[in-house]
Formats: sequence, structure tokens, C-alpha cells
Amino acid sequence: MRETEEKVEVEVEVEASAEGDISVEDSVVEESEGEQVANEEDNVEVLEPKKEEEDFKAKYLYLAAEMENMRRRYEREKEGLIKYGNEKVLSGLLDVVDNLDRTLEAISSDEDEKIKNIVTGIEMVRNQFLEVLKNNGLEEVKALGEEFDPNFHEALAQQPAEGKNDQEILSVFQKGYVLNGRLLRAAKVIVVKN
Repeated sequence: MRETEEKVEVEVEVEASAEGDISVEDSVVEESEGEQVANEEDNVEVLEPKKEEEDFKAKYLYLAAEMENMRRRYEREKEGLIKYGNEKVLSGLLDVVDNLDRTLEAISSDEDEKIKNIVTGIEMVRNQFLEVLKNNGLEEVKALGEEFDPNFHEALAQQPAEGKNDQEILSVFQKGYVLNGRLLRAAKVIVVKN
């Protein structure tokens, strides 16, 4: 800023010596122009910190939004792990349920009193087991008598049947299950095709 004032004064002296006479008004104009240049430089210096401040503020807001997005993503992943983390274990337990069902089918028609007591005990264990699975979000896919839905059913065969609608499930080979709304195992079924 000081160099500019000196430069203006030097220019005024040079012009004065070249022209000979210089009026006071001319020197005042020259000085006011010098002050304007100095003020503009001050404004530039003031604007630079404001721009820097705005840049820092924008970066801060961006990072704050990014942190919030990361927190939300973490929460969703955590909920997913809690909700579906036991998927592998429950999937393995479905074979146990299938075996209990097969056992009940095989021995339930026996008329022996001891066998009937065993069947009752197995049914109680099965029901208790299914209740525990249900409490963990596992539900059986409705199949028998329902319309075939490829999202939940796997057709093993098609078979004609009188009095039944096309695409109606005629029989279930293996039950299907859903874990918290997500298909864990599709029901394997035989579908009506007339």
C-alpha cells in the first residue's frame, strides 16, 4: 500500500516537471486514485479470508453430512446383522424340523399305546421348537391350496386335478420358510395344470 502512494507521488512529480505547472486539483485527483487502488487491495485482502472461511464452512458441512450418512449406514447394517445374523443357523435347523415331521408321519398311524405317547411327546417337542424359531423371526410359507407364487414356491412337477384351479398347489414335498420377510427356503410343491 505504501509503494502505491509513493508511486503516485512520483508520477505527480514527474508530470509536474514535464508540464511545468500542476494544479492542486490534479494532485488531489492523483492522490484519490491512489487511495482507491489501496482500498481495492484492502478489499481483496478482506475478501480472501471470507472466501477461505466459506470454503472451510462448506468442507465442514460436507464432512458433517458424510458422517451422518456413515452413521445411518452403520445403523442399517447393524439392524440387518441382528435381523438376519442367525440365518445360517436357522437354515440348518430346518432339516431338524423336516425330520421331526417325517418321523411323525411315519409313526402317527400306529395304534400301539406306547407309540401314541411317543408321538404326543414328539409333537410337543416339535411345537416348542417351532415356537422358538418363530420367536426368532422364522415363519412357514403358506403353500397347500394356495396359488403358486414363484417368489415363495418351487414347482417340482405339474399334475392335472379335477375341481382344482390351474396354478393351485396340490401337494407340498418340502415346507418353505421366511425369515423376517426374507425367503430362507422356498416350498417345494406340485402344481395343478389342467
